Amino acid sequence: MDVTLHLAQDPEADELLGRSPLAALVGMLLDQQIPMEWAFKGPSTIANRMGTDDLDAHEIAAYDPEAFAALLSDKPAVHRYPGSMAQRIQQLCQYLVEHYDGDASAVWQGVGDGRELLKRLQELPGFGKQKAQIFLALLGKQLGVTPEGWREAAGDYGAPKSFRSVADITGPESLAKVRAHKQEMKAAAKAAKAAKK
Repeated sequence: MDVTLHLAQDPEADELLGRSPLAALVGMLLDQQIPMEWAFKGPSTIANRMGTDDLDAHEIAAYDPEAFAALLSDKPAVHRYPGSMAQRIQQLCQYLVEHYDGDASAVWQGVGDGRELLKRLQELPGFGKQKAQIFLALLGKQLGVTPEGWREAAGDYGAPKSFRSVADITGPESLAKVRAHKQEMKAAAKAAKAAKK
């Protein structure tokens, strides 16, 4: 895995995401209730604060929980909820150590088909079906991980040129299209809720 992603819209952070499977997973985990760029810059911020150029699942899994929460809480905080996200990142890393010897890429390497990959992603702590489908679409569309049936397993997020999620962001123009799609979805949900009243 060594590609250029444009999710953090920050060259150093995006470079890490493109070469580090764990950084990409952690960025996806952080991508909730904060702007996407902030979430995907998180892995780089964590690595810098740990004094390293990459994330190590063994090291994070074994890190003192209070110290790790403090690391994420330092200003600027890595997430709006740094304490709970620190706990989730450690749970993810502990799971990776236990099931994949700490190698995040082993989650998708040698996988039989898209359904199996989706199942593996959904088994990760903090990854519900939607997050797993978005990450599966990111793997297929930008990281060259394309087991048979991956688009179907990724659902709507796997559709080509759909501009629905981070899987479709390759630069500022596509970022704007994804943002516009999300605004449309929020507006539609709001309208549907209002119609029920």
